[in-house]
Amino acid sequence: MEKYLDIIKNAYSGYWNYLKHEILFPNHWENYFYGLIAISLIVWLLEIIVPWRKNQSAFRKDFWLDTFYMFFNFFLLNLIVFIALSNSAAEFFNDILSIIGLKLADLELFDVDALPKWLGLFIFFIVSDFVQWNTHRLLHRFEFLWNFHKVHHSVKEMGFAAHLRYHWMEPVLYKSLLYIPIAIIGGFDAQDVAIVHFFNISIGHLNHANLGWDYGYLKYIFNNPKMHIWHHVKQLPEGERFGVNFGLTLSIWDYLFKTDYIPHDGRDIELGFEGDEHFPTDFVSQELYPIIQKKNKTKKT
Repeated sequence: MEKYLDIIKNAYSGYWNYLKHEILFPNHWENYFYGLIAISLIVWLLEIIVPWRKNQSAFRKDFWLDTFYMFFNFFLLNLIVFIALSNSAAEFFNDILSIIGLKLADLELFDVDALPKWLGLFIFFIVSDFVQWNTHRLLHRFEFLWNFHKVHHSVKEMGFAAHLRYHWMEPVLYKSLLYIPIAIIGGFDAQDVAIVHFFNISIGHLNHANLGWDYGYLKYIFNNPKMHIWHHVKQLPEGERFGVNFGLTLSIWDYLFKTDYIPHDGRDIELGFEGDEHFPTDFVSQELYPIIQKKNKTKKT
């Protein structure tokens, strides 16, 4: 137990020092703090210059709420819980493996350092995106998880910052399910991961932006605003109880597994979910929503 307490303590102090350094001394290109700001400003500028929905304000509904979510989920969440939880979970997993005489390194299928850098990054990108696509489907399929995911689907007007409006439990699930596959692939340098991470953020921002793009033939590979808006449609198509278009960065998984759905130009479709008129509209209430729902369900039963 003392070992885990030390891990948590070191995680807090280590990430706090890292975050301060990122903000005060931005001396490297893979700076996540200013990288997120730069990507956000570029996509927001595109929304202003070439908006898809002409009547939607640049400061759309919930613009500031989503902006807060963006920085909270990307930085403060790590400081409050996620880094400590991730480090503790990784150590716990290693301890479990040691019981059966294994180490994390024993699970690696190949040494990524022995591959050309571009190939290693490509494998990392494909595997992580596929795992996250499946995780996204789970968030829609199970009511317990859906109550967390409703926070993201409470967006009523799409814009770039809606990308990072999600409940803090979501990255816990995503990272947990991603941990073993990435461990099997092997380790990567921070700079290499940053390349993939910034690319994913850029595509995610564009997917949620007020932009009428589908990238032509590349729409069958990359998720895009015209495809992703149907993922947020309030009235799901008949026979699609759990949703459509689950792709994060890549759309190819939806086309391969027949979960794609783009019946027509979705520029003005109503967004949300059934009953969203009763969903809370402030940050604290949205974060507490899954807990309150569970308590109410328990009382009814």
